[in-house]
Amino acid sequence: MFIDRARIFVKAGNGGNGIVSFRREKYIAAGGPNGGDGGKGGDVVFLVDENLSTLIDFKYKKHYKAESGRDGEPFNRTGRSGEDLIIKVPPGTVVIDEETGRVLADLTKAGQTAVIARGGKGGKGNQHFATPTRQVPNFAKSGEEGEERWVLLELKLLADVGLIGYPNVGKSTLLSSVSAAKPKIADYHFTTIDPNLGVVSLNRETSFVLADIPGLIEGAHEGVGLGHEFLKHVERTKVLIHVVDVAAFEGRNPVDDFELINRELSEYSPMLMDKPQVVAANKIDIPGAADNLKKFTEVVEAKGYRVFPISAATGKGVKELMYYVAEMLKKLPDVELYDEVEEEVVYKADDEAPFEVYKENDVYVITGKWIERLVASTNFASYESLQYFQRAIKRKGIVDELEKLGINEGDTVRAGGFEFEYVR
Repeated sequence: MFIDRARIFVKAGNGGNGIVSFRREKYIAAGGPNGGDGGKGGDVVFLVDENLSTLIDFKYKKHYKAESGRDGEPFNRTGRSGEDLIIKVPPGTVVIDEETGRVLADLTKAGQTAVIARGGKGGKGNQHFATPTRQVPNFAKSGEEGEERWVLLELKLLADVGLIGYPNVGKSTLLSSVSAAKPKIADYHFTTIDPNLGVVSLNRETSFVLADIPGLIEGAHEGVGLGHEFLKHVERTKVLIHVVDVAAFEGRNPVDDFELINRELSEYSPMLMDKPQVVAANKIDIPGAADNLKKFTEVVEAKGYRVFPISAATGKGVKELMYYVAEMLKKLPDVELYDEVEEEVVYKADDEAPFEVYKENDVYVITGKWIERLVASTNFASYESLQYFQRAIKRKGIVDELEKLGINEGDTVRAGGFEFEYVR
C-alpha cells in the first residue's frame, strides 16, 4: 500500500520541576538552599530513513510523545533530561503545521533531521533564588511545557524522471521494459493508482530513478480524478517524459492529449511547465500509427519539444530515449521545493503573546502559558515566594495592564486556576 499523506499529533517532553531543598548535615544547623534544577524535556525529531518508502506506519499510530525531564534533586543536582523521540520518515517527506499551514521541514536526504517540537526547559531549583536578604527561599520554578502540534505529512516522490500522460498510454509498460519494476498493467483507465518507481541502469556509471505516476484527466488541477495526487508527485522530478498514444487506439487525438496534459500542468503550477520535457510517441508498432506520428511530430517539435517514436511493448526506440534523458540529467541541478524553509522556523518558540488580561464580570483574568507557569511555581503561603511573584508580574507589564482596566485594591484576580486579591 502506498500512503502519501498522514496527520499525526506530536508533543515534546515537559521540563522537569526545580525543587525546594536545604542543606542538612551534622554540625550544620542552618544550611543554605541546594534544590536542583529540572531536566529539559525531550524533543520530537524527524529523521529521514532511506529504507522507508511510504507513510503507512502513521496510518496505525497517530500520537507521538517525547519523554519529560526529571525533577531536580537535592545537593544542586539537575534532573535527567528526557530522551528525544526520533520519528523516521521516508525521503521526500514534507512536514506542515496543520494550524498555520507553515512548512516546518522538507526532508529529502538520508540522515537529514528536523526538530518539529521542542522540549520544555527545566525549572530552576531554590538555589537560584537566594539573595543576601532572602537566604531561605521556599520556592522553586516548575518546568516549561513541551511544544505540541498536529502536523500534516506529505510524501512527494524523489524520482529523477517522471512519466506523465493520459491514462492507458503505455507508461507502466515503458517502466517495466526499462527497469525491474513490476507495475500492474491492463487495458483500463487508472490501472496505476499508486506511483511506481524503477531504477533505469544504462551502464555501470549511468542510472536514474524513473517514476510511473498515476494518469491525468481534464480538470486535474482542480482535484478531479487523481489530479492533485498526480501533480504533487511531478513537482520533485527533474525531467518529464510525456508519453502519448500516437496510434489513437481509443479514438483520441494525440495532439489534443498532449496539449491537455500540459495545460493541466500549467494551471496547477507554472513551475511544472518550466521542467524539461521529452515526448515519447508510443505504440508506433500498431497499424495506422505512422500517419498520426508524422502529423504529431510536426506539431510538437514546432513547439520546441524533442519527439522520440517508441514502442514500449517491443522496445523499439526506447534505448535511445533513455540515453538522451540520462544526458539531460547530468546537466540539471536537484529540485528544491521549499527554499523558504529555514531552521529558525522549525525551532521557533510559540508565537502567542506571553499573557492576556481582561475583565470577566467583577473578576480580572490573566491568561497565557507564562503566567500559568509562574503561578505553578509560586508558593502563595510563603511571603518570599509571594514577593517574587509580585515583582515578576510587575516586570512583565501585567500590573500596568490591570491598572489600565481600572483595577482597585481588594479586587479579585484569577490566573492559572488560582484567585487572589489585588494589593498595590
